[in-house]
Amino acid sequence: MNENIRIAIIGLGYVGLPLAVEFAKKYKVIGFDISSKRVDELENFIDRTQEVDEESLKGVLKVSKSIGLQLTHTPNLLSNCNVYIITVPTPVDKNNRPILTPLIRASKIVGAHLKKDDIVIYESTVYPGVTEDECVPILERESDLVFNKDFYCGYSPERINPGDKTRKVKDILKVTSGSTPQVGKQIDKLYSSIIKAGTHLAPSIKVAEASKVIENAQRDINIAFVNELAKIFNKLDIDTHAVLEAASTKWNFLPFRPGLVGGHCIGVDPFYLAQKAQEAGYYSELILTARRLNDSMGQYVADELLKLMVKKSISIKDAKVLMLGFSFKENCPDFRNTKAIDVYEALRGFNLDVSVYDPWVRKQDVKEIYGIDLIEKLEHNYDAIIHVVAHKEFVDLDINELKSPSAVVYDVKGNLNTKFITNRL
Repeated sequence: MNENIRIAIIGLGYVGLPLAVEFAKKYKVIGFDISSKRVDELENFIDRTQEVDEESLKGVLKVSKSIGLQLTHTPNLLSNCNVYIITVPTPVDKNNRPILTPLIRASKIVGAHLKKDDIVIYESTVYPGVTEDECVPILERESDLVFNKDFYCGYSPERINPGDKTRKVKDILKVTSGSTPQVGKQIDKLYSSIIKAGTHLAPSIKVAEASKVIENAQRDINIAFVNELAKIFNKLDIDTHAVLEAASTKWNFLPFRPGLVGGHCIGVDPFYLAQKAQEAGYYSELILTARRLNDSMGQYVADELLKLMVKKSISIKDAKVLMLGFSFKENCPDFRNTKAIDVYEALRGFNLDVSVYDPWVRKQDVKEIYGIDLIEKLEHNYDAIIHVVAHKEFVDLDINELKSPSAVVYDVKGNLNTKFITNRL
């Protein structure tokens, strides 16, 4: 079965690993990651992203003639493949400019193993034109092959929703594309064989690239709108969540909620589109304004907590504060580009004694990247509690057991029991 298709997945993170597991149920798959530690963990059935469970890994980590997943951190095995799917990160730098370095490195690795009639598919989120203008020349140079004559490319944007146990990779409709009409059909057929939700074949690679980057820009703009509403209604002493609940009774009202916007997608992808627009001679006003507003929310949330503490005559210096949550979203261990760090740093800037509790993230990873020691267990008599991430574990917390009698409780996510809270975003 499918003996002629041998797939290499380049990058085994939140996107690559679930994709590799699905393909390995029907095809021979090589899963490649430059991190030997990551490969070792997966070979021991441990996925720190919590996207793939132990049973699923055990089910595919076998090598037979035609199906199964083989893991490696060395590229030699890639020469045995004829379809390469690249799923590496595409971050931004401190000035919010796109960093294509992981994509370039992955293209060099694949290019060195490319053979005649092979297909390279990119899934990493990029601005329109990256695949053909930036990656293809690298593939040609490394392989000494000619694009659309000796090898072909495609783009199929990832749509993984980290932490979502309902909509997994096979349940999310997949956009596909190819560098020629025939290759587009081949790529679409390949994905159709594992994606139960179906596929949509875009007319070109650039269309597929653009479709992905605007998905997250659209969400970013909508969230920025409700964040601005929260700031306005706070000035007017109106409960934002009550307003949104009332407005949501209309059938076509979009149910967005205010909050911190982080993560590797929504907090990053709009900059890719804005950068490309600027190169084309257009300054993106709406997209960048939304980004600035959402990036300001960490400081805003910290300021609001401090105001509430002052109103209650709680001494700011050395006050004992509990932050509930550090990941970028609820029920997920992913803290890439988390905006919880903005809240933490703003509060620490006022010499508050801030404890961070998050049962989802790996404490050693947070320590390594941010230098913060997350607490192992909750204590008592906090002067202020700020609910940052809506993990399911926090819903039933007895806040009264944690706070001092005069403490402030600020609910960023708006889903704690209102009898406990002083205010919410």
